[in-house]
Amino acid sequence: MPITPTYPGIYIEELPSSTHTITAAPTSITVFVGYSHPFKTNPNNWNNAVQIFSFTDYERSFGGFFTDQAFDKDTNIGSLAQAVNQFFLNGGANAYVVGLQANYRDSSENDMGKIEAATLTLPDATNGNIVFTALEPTDPDHPMTVTINNLRTSNPAPQSPPQSPPQLPDDVADITITYGSRVETYRKVSLDPTDQNFIETRIGTGDPTKPQVSTLVTVAAIPESPPSGASFTAVSEAALQYKSTPASNWTVFSVADFFPVFQQDSSLDKLPIFNILVIPGVTKELILSEAIAFCEEKRAFFIMDPPPDKIADQGGINWIGDYMSNVSPKSTNAALYFPYIVSTDPLTGKSVNLPPGGTVAGIYARTDTNRGVWKAPAGLETTLANTAGVVTGGVMNDPRQGTLNPLGVNCLRTFPGIGTVVFGARTSVTANPAFQQWRYVPVRRMALFIEQTLYNNLGWVIFEPNDDPLWVAIRTSIENFMLSLFNQGAFQGSTPSQAFQVKCDSSTTTQDDINNGIVNIIVAFAPLKPAEFVIIKIAQLAGQTQS
Repeated sequence: MPITPTYPGIYIEELPSSTHTITAAPTSITVFVGYSHPFKTNPNNWNNAVQIFSFTDYERSFGGFFTDQAFDKDTNIGSLAQAVNQFFLNGGANAYVVGLQANYRDSSENDMGKIEAATLTLPDATNGNIVFTALEPTDPDHPMTVTINNLRTSNPAPQSPPQSPPQLPDDVADITITYGSRVETYRKVSLDPTDQNFIETRIGTGDPTKPQVSTLVTVAAIPESPPSGASFTAVSEAALQYKSTPASNWTVFSVADFFPVFQQDSSLDKLPIFNILVIPGVTKELILSEAIAFCEEKRAFFIMDPPPDKIADQGGINWIGDYMSNVSPKSTNAALYFPYIVSTDPLTGKSVNLPPGGTVAGIYARTDTNRGVWKAPAGLETTLANTAGVVTGGVMNDPRQGTLNPLGVNCLRTFPGIGTVVFGARTSVTANPAFQQWRYVPVRRMALFIEQTLYNNLGWVIFEPNDDPLWVAIRTSIENFMLSLFNQGAFQGSTPSQAFQVKCDSSTTTQDDINNGIVNIIVAFAPLKPAEFVIIKIAQLAGQTQS
């Protein structure tokens, strides 16, 4: 507060600083949207953006990997779990997931009912029931079986056998649950609720307040007679009964499932910030258009996957260049990566083809951390993890990439001794001359980063007196931030004046603007563009006469 001098002497007044520190916005918070585990997803998480920092977090909230006959045959979607896993394996650290609940649909996207858990009810010898409920989707392609053997009694043998030995119940057995390559075996399981090896305790009932041991089933022992009389019955590979078996033309995909995610006031819309969006494997134009519009509004970048049947050979009817030119939506805030990559299915151990988006998002995050958002997320240093190369139809050579690069198709290529890398850094508007300033992914992402940072940090300007002191404070704050980026090598130019400019004065804000409560700030920067084409010129020196 102002000081009122009353005596001769020295007075000290602490003045508030007009400098406001600008904190850089994050650059690689990634959102994934797709179908999550139908039985293991936390019910509170459906259609909500849930933040995760590892694949373990994903498993805890969304149940991890799963498979299903309708999913296997549906080429419209990729595995959400696989995409998230690839993101973290390749350098990602911060993500949000919007898990969608899958129903069965016919080819016209009519609802055919929910994916329901299969059950198996086994009678014990006293007319009670032991009910197993699958925690994974089951169908003729993915059966689950339960085997009960090695039956014995828990009662000790008598010291000397009586004339008529009592018939003791076989209340202890070994139980094996099999699902594809996954096998769980529980030995010496008891039907006695007072036993520490009681079947519900050893396997789990699905009660969230109690430990769930099995990842394949829950179990409930329902005696209809005193527990002391409960008895196992030997069973050899009894299959859990499917409640609904998908028909050959059924799918799980519906455009209507995705639209609410990108609407105003959705859970995703309420996030304060995210930078990258991935919808694994989805190529429906209606969904892509909605996603792109949403990203443009949110200052985010959309990584698009190609259709799985597209190929690199221009002579084929499924050439990826035709898709990029004629079908794929275009935006300065989007980029397409091609082709699918080959990886390993954690559920079966077999080879599987994955859309590249989740993996590329991890490369974005790794590059941002190691080099900065101004560095193209491409080049020989961007080796893809957990990848055995690209699919056969997407194998690339220089001439093939030469036809795709000008169209904005960013290719993944495999080089001997290096591995598979991202070898393209162009936005989807590359072929449009009107958007040449946004041709490159790092240039566009750098602009989005600066926009997001200034948007987040200039709130203090609102309602301040709109005159020189404010303009000086604004310039000082932004110039300090831009100078910090310049010192990190984020711009072209050898001096700050060559690299960036910040204007906020009477030349940008007129008296009419002041009267209308407007302050105009102009921030310009010289972006670093990737060295796409390295041209080496070689000349021979003429022979010199030696003296």
